[in-house]
Amino acid sequence: MVRALRRRAAGDESGIALIMVIGVTAVLAALLVASIAYATGQLRAARNTQDWSAAMAAAYAGVEEYQSRIANDTTYFQYGNPAATFGHTVPDTRTLPPVTATNPAFGVGATGSWANVSGSGGKAQFRYEVDNSKYSTDGTLRLRATGRAGGETRSIVADLKQQGFIDFLYFTDYEIADPQITGDNVSTCVKYAWAGRPSSGCSEIAFGSNDVVNGPAHSNDAMRVCAATFKGAVTTGYYPSSPPAYIKKDSTGASCTGQVFSLTGYPLSSPVISMPPTNSELKKEVRTDLTVDVPRPGCLYTGPTSITFTNDGKMTVRSPWTKKTQVVGSPATSGTAPAQCGTPGSAAGSLGSSTGQSIAVPDNNVIYVQNVPTVTSDPNYSSTTPSGLTVSTGANGSNGIGFPTTNETTPQFATASLPAYGYKNGDVFVKGTLSGRVTVASENYVYVTGDMVYKDKQADLLGLVGNNAVWVWNPMNGSNKLINDTNRNINAAILSVAHTFQVQNYNAGGERGSLNVYGAIAQKFRGIVHSGSNGYIKGYSYDERFRYTAPPKFLSPVTTTYGVNVWVETDPAFRSDGTYR
Repeated sequence: MVRALRRRAAGDESGIALIMVIGVTAVLAALLVASIAYATGQLRAARNTQDWSAAMAAAYAGVEEYQSRIANDTTYFQYGNPAATFGHTVPDTRTLPPVTATNPAFGVGATGSWANVSGSGGKAQFRYEVDNSKYSTDGTLRLRATGRAGGETRSIVADLKQQGFIDFLYFTDYEIADPQITGDNVSTCVKYAWAGRPSSGCSEIAFGSNDVVNGPAHSNDAMRVCAATFKGAVTTGYYPSSPPAYIKKDSTGASCTGQVFSLTGYPLSSPVISMPPTNSELKKEVRTDLTVDVPRPGCLYTGPTSITFTNDGKMTVRSPWTKKTQVVGSPATSGTAPAQCGTPGSAAGSLGSSTGQSIAVPDNNVIYVQNVPTVTSDPNYSSTTPSGLTVSTGANGSNGIGFPTTNETTPQFATASLPAYGYKNGDVFVKGTLSGRVTVASENYVYVTGDMVYKDKQADLLGLVGNNAVWVWNPMNGSNKLINDTNRNINAAILSVAHTFQVQNYNAGGERGSLNVYGAIAQKFRGIVHSGSNGYIKGYSYDERFRYTAPPKFLSPVTTTYGVNVWVETDPAFRSDGTYR
């Protein structure tokens, strides 16, 4: 029996081998199938990853393409698709470009167009939606760009801001004193040093031992620098054949040392940033007939105007020549006097009264002070002096609203043809504590007659834009000062379009302490604030908010680019078929 069992077991071995072969084959087949499935999955994952990255690259390409468009056409901010859900406001001011300038990136929906990424052969595309609701106040735009590649879409939101004068704490076109002040020859001196300006005789100004520039600085000219300290980036339109990109000489032309540039590698050479010829663009902001460009007009005042800001969000305005505070046309043909800009006339408590009128600051808007018009059809034209106003002409003439002050002698550099306080000039005299956001512009001079500060340095913003000089008021009786304050504090973005930012009578009256500017200063010519033992020592600090925002409607260079302040990826706005998610 035992032998039989053994013979039977021996006879069964061939069947077991067959089963083992089949089992091994099945395992190998399963491994092969798994390998193929894994390889296919990896290929699909790789493809998905490639599309995922390509979609993001396409979104970035969309932002860059929009930047290019608006750099080439500064009016392009108005265009966008009103059907887009991003940036929708009431009323929605976006319009599509004319048919001759169709932009496929403005498409929305499944049937809407997409723009192709250059060089992708149509495999990567983008579209974008524009939010221009804040452009009219601070010059910023928001863009949501969506890229598409394969079956993937990705979106980013970018905040764009015009690059301009307020990107710098200190900006100067020419490194010379204003020829209007010095009497230097305009045709000889008003050119850049690197373009052939004489090395002497043109009142070049150097940065000296007491100068500390605590923020970014730019000059289109070649800067003379001695023992000054620059704590931020410094750029210049001067391209020397070899470093450094500045001149180691003082104002007399003598060699000097002690220059300190805190950031390694600076100064750097950089293209010229062109200034506009006038600030007349800001005057458009008080017109009621430009409903698209100016949906909410600001306030127009005429002739010498004083403005004292108070920390309750109001301002006291005295402007005797003003008749209409908003106008139609250029030159103006008609006008109105809305209550929010004050009541013209000399009645008690009105704009022309001896005490002026207290009204709310036109928040996120513009105040423009114009010369008394000479065109008879202008609604602010006047052939006679306003009732109760006493004025006089000449270099030391009176403008009727308190300037010159008692015992003030003819201000430095004033002439009969260009008086300091011309009674029909569009001069504005400002001081006080601002609660709000506003830009104050003048057709002639801006005078800062006392401290001009913010109630809240995080919330409030002020722009001061003079077509001509912006003066730090410093009246004298001969060489004796008439105001006894020391230090002057100014919180503002300051721009003198055609002239300079300067201390009045900087070379008399003794030391006045520090001129503390918190904001930004831009000027055509260098302004003097200290001379010998007279005037103010510079104490300038940059308002870092200007990197991403600006005072309302603040002027930009003639040509400008838009920098991106913030990039944020968001959930995809569109599906790959073009419909909103």
